[in-house]
Amino acid sequence: MDPTEALRRIAFLLERQRAETYRVRAYRTAAAAVERVPPDELLGRVAAGTLRDLAGVGPKTAGVITEAVRGEVPGYLARLEAESGPLVDLDDGAAVLRAALRGDLHSHSDWSDGGSPVPEMAATAQALGHEYLALTDHSPRLTVANGLSAARLRRQLDLVAELNERSAAFRLLTGIEVDILEDGSLDQEPELLDRLDVVVASVHSKLRMPADEMTPRMVAAIADPHTDVLGHCTGRLVTGGRGTRPESEFDAEIVFAACARFGVAVEVNSRPERLDPPRRLLRQAVAAGCLFSVDTDAHAPGQLDWQPYGCERAAACGVPADRVVDTWPVEQLLAWTGRRRGG
Repeated sequence: MDPTEALRRIAFLLERQRAETYRVRAYRTAAAAVERVPPDELLGRVAAGTLRDLAGVGPKTAGVITEAVRGEVPGYLARLEAESGPLVDLDDGAAVLRAALRGDLHSHSDWSDGGSPVPEMAATAQALGHEYLALTDHSPRLTVANGLSAARLRRQLDLVAELNERSAAFRLLTGIEVDILEDGSLDQEPELLDRLDVVVASVHSKLRMPADEMTPRMVAAIADPHTDVLGHCTGRLVTGGRGTRPESEFDAEIVFAACARFGVAVEVNSRPERLDPPRRLLRQAVAAGCLFSVDTDAHAPGQLDWQPYGCERAAACGVPADRVVDTWPVEQLLAWTGRRRGG
């Protein structure tokens, strides 16, 4: 077994089960270290017992490498594979929705606050059976998340174009998770937003703004012709290492009516610490006639497999599969995202 792939698979499975970041990082760091070592040198280090002399390789990762080089399935990997059952029990409706999904419109790479390179995120999405993945790193104002300046975003567009030239079976979509600023404007140059395949607009600041201010702020962003998806609309956190956070307050009837009017999809955010919007609001968005996007908001490859969390909630709240935009073929999806900006 290829030791690099074994280490990455372990990291993927740990991410999928929401393991501590330091544990995941250990295996990804070791994978990167091993990838730089010529095969003959690696064999020599296994024979001599000097793997731990490599920066980034510790006792546990050295054990995995040794077993893989010897042609064995590493024991730790085998145990994780045996434990990697369904993340959530899906009823028939949720299972049908999960099977219908063709892609994911919200993901992050190490260009902003994600943990892995763009090619690894794309390769993982393809391995999961996706036909497309939107790369939606953060916008400039979110400095804590290393948001992309206009110059950096332009460089990322070039990278995505290069990757797409190499793959006919999978499409990496250009995108951004753009901050909704306090006045409802979007945190990136309009000319650049025009060039993107997918724009997810989200509130990340002043989350406790009064409802009579938050509502017009959100509606202004929804009305912007660049906005395709309204990301994690309440901003709540229900669990996880960052603690909990209450929902932002806004007039949901007005906000969802705006989404329906302008054809903006309401995101069903699948992150376990978000599960946003809450079910009562998800049902309200269904009644308002909204479109939806079931997304992972993945910040690491293993998190790309979190869509079942969103599918379970979407199906329970009566979200019709044909109103979930990431069940659409890529041509239909891009025709929809280009509808208001001349695409």
